Amino acid sequence: MNPNTFRKRRDFLLATAGIAAATALPSFNAVAQQSQRVLRVGHQKGFLSLLKGRGTLDQRLSPLGVKLSWTEFTAGPVQLEALNVGSIDFGDVGEAPPIFAQAAGAPLAYVAATVPRPAAEAVLVPKDSPLKTVADLKGKKVAYNKGSNVHYFLVKLLEKHGLAYGDVQSLFLAPADARAAFEKGSIDAWVIWDPFAAAAEATLGARVLANANGVVGNRAYYFSSLDYAARNQDVLRIVIEEINKLDVWGAANRSALAGEFSPLWGIPKPVVELSVNRAAYGTGPITREILAEQQKIADTFFDLKLIPKKINVIDATAAGTV
Repeated sequence: MNPNTFRKRRDFLLATAGIAAATALPSFNAVAQQSQRVLRVGHQKGFLSLLKGRGTLDQRLSPLGVKLSWTEFTAGPVQLEALNVGSIDFGDVGEAPPIFAQAAGAPLAYVAATVPRPAAEAVLVPKDSPLKTVADLKGKKVAYNKGSNVHYFLVKLLEKHGLAYGDVQSLFLAPADARAAFEKGSIDAWVIWDPFAAAAEATLGARVLANANGVVGNRAYYFSSLDYAARNQDVLRIVIEEINKLDVWGAANRSALAGEFSPLWGIPKPVVELSVNRAAYGTGPITREILAEQQKIADTFFDLKLIPKKINVIDATAAGTV
């Protein structure tokens, strides 16, 4: 073989080998993209929204290679549907929606809970209402959001005062519709949570007939999917820490917290302060005791035929988290 022929063949083989190597081995960027983790957060104009604005969670998770994305929702059930179809990995919700989601087969995992906040939900009556006690609700028209935290609160409140759930005329109304009915005087009482309750007190002169103190806990929950929670416990631990830091700050700086929530909620600061000042603050991991509270709600909703089957709440936890 002459030297020119050998050189051409060598160059061809080297070039071919280079192409094969480039094709077989992923680029550095491709490897980085494959290894990068993502946390897709759903939020509802609450503490997660404040956390997004401050950027502290991004700073904590960046060293772990975790990229954050944020989506705002109008209600807990919509968030949980997004979780069910794989659109988000984490969100905030009240105590009732997760029960419906689990009963519907969503891959829900409880990952954190707030401290009890019973003063944040109440039965309201007009300021000139003749109703003075819970017992006076018998036979009256009571409006509330079906399947919500206040639905459970009403059941337990009536039970505590010797009344059956069927002793009141239940009208299932969303907050805006219930407020309109309350203003018109077409209902006798409204069972609602803050800040709607605070707004009705401040602007309509509504009177608190009873709140949830000594009746139910009224916690809020943070959730993920079972799969995400099992694979990303380090990420979720940091998220819980950052939420609790904000909770602790809010407890010590209530006026400033109200100032941040006021434009977020579109409610005047004095009204927000009424809500903020009677709230309780603190967020921590899920415990078996907390799950037992949720189980009671789930059993109550099953008894009321609000969910189609009995559920075991502890099934909605990732292995090793409780």
